[in-house]
Amino acid sequence: MDALKQKFAEKAAALFQENRAMLKEHGDKIIDQVAIRQLYGGMRGMKSMIWETSELDAYEGIRFRGYSIRELRKLLPKAPNCKEPLPEGLFWLMLVGEIPSQEEVNWLTEEWKKRGELPARTTAMLDAMPADTHPMTQLSMGILSLQNDSVFAKRYEEGMPKNEYWDAYYEDSMNLIAKLPRLAAYIYRRTFHNNEHIAADPSLDWGANFAHMLGISEHADFKSLMRLYLTIHADHEGGNASAHSTHLVGSTLSDPYYSLSGGMNALAGPLHGLANQEVIKWILEMVEELGTDTPTNEQITEYINQTLEAGKVIPGYGHAVLRQPDPRYIAQRHFAEEYIKDDAIVSIVWKLFTIVPPILQDLGKVKNPWPNVDAHSGALLMHYGLKEFSFYTVLFGVSRAMGVLAAGVWSRALGMPLERPKSMTSKAIKEFLKKSTVEG
Repeated sequence: MDALKQKFAEKAAALFQENRAMLKEHGDKIIDQVAIRQLYGGMRGMKSMIWETSELDAYEGIRFRGYSIRELRKLLPKAPNCKEPLPEGLFWLMLVGEIPSQEEVNWLTEEWKKRGELPARTTAMLDAMPADTHPMTQLSMGILSLQNDSVFAKRYEEGMPKNEYWDAYYEDSMNLIAKLPRLAAYIYRRTFHNNEHIAADPSLDWGANFAHMLGISEHADFKSLMRLYLTIHADHEGGNASAHSTHLVGSTLSDPYYSLSGGMNALAGPLHGLANQEVIKWILEMVEELGTDTPTNEQITEYINQTLEAGKVIPGYGHAVLRQPDPRYIAQRHFAEEYIKDDAIVSIVWKLFTIVPPILQDLGKVKNPWPNVDAHSGALLMHYGLKEFSFYTVLFGVSRAMGVLAAGVWSRALGMPLERPKSMTSKAIKEFLKKSTVEG
């Protein structure tokens, strides 16, 4: 048993027993109440699931095992001559709750290299699809094409005992995460660069090798950006659509391939991961309409008002939970300030940060007028030459896989059951209100 798996086994067994004792003593205590508006409003804010890897606070932002993004940029191991954390370190942290050593991260990098080869059937399947198939469709199908090798599915069919579910889920998750950069890079080069592929570089870490295989820029800064991007997009607690979808599918004991494919299908929605391409598209349309990539504050303000008057939202602003600027936005801004502060599109992004929130606040309807993670990422990617923004959500998906699959290993270790919430009809709600009014 490898060192990471052994450490996880010890921690999972201890928490499993602790949870059983807690449920026996306190299982009937009420922790929350549900309002009718939450039933109709997408279950916003309802505390209804366990997610061990991260927690989102409305004012402090995301914390991975208690650590903020600012802290992780300092504490997680880094590649030589790079200021940004290695994503492998975050995966280790999410899985076992400990900041890994440099040696432990180096081991994980090498382990993912061993598991990273794509089977020929996957590339053959992708090549059989129309070249203009959306990259997220290709990603979802590519993940499913790998399912034939699922350790979980095979061992379950052989009668695997429940206390080994997590072990098989771990092996599948490690294999899948290892392959995702090669899968995503293959999709990118196939779709946008005439099927001219770039071989993996065995000397590089997981994030840097992904950057290398994309072939966007061999500049060291772009490799640093990819390490940062893959780290900060990895998880955002369990209630977001891609995380919840992965969790829900996994609760049926579907293996990680089925589960992650479901999560990626959710990530592809315009109200979730697809928003990152909506942001840069909106900015580029503004530049085109105004005829300049150095618009004044007055020009930007007028364009924002036109967007709102047309009944549209300002993409990249607002969040279902956050009530402050997204720390992931801030991390990307710090990167841009150090490396590419003179970029025209980046300058527009920074102007928007100043102009948009007051306008949204004046509307009196927006709970969070601040930028989210999507507000900045596209400008950074475009600067380095990754201009095909229909691919941006694939990058998001490669990162998000680490968080949702780490959480999936925990769900299997803690014996989480089939997720099956109770639904109600509008008629039942009306009858409830009528009864409560009479009784009141």
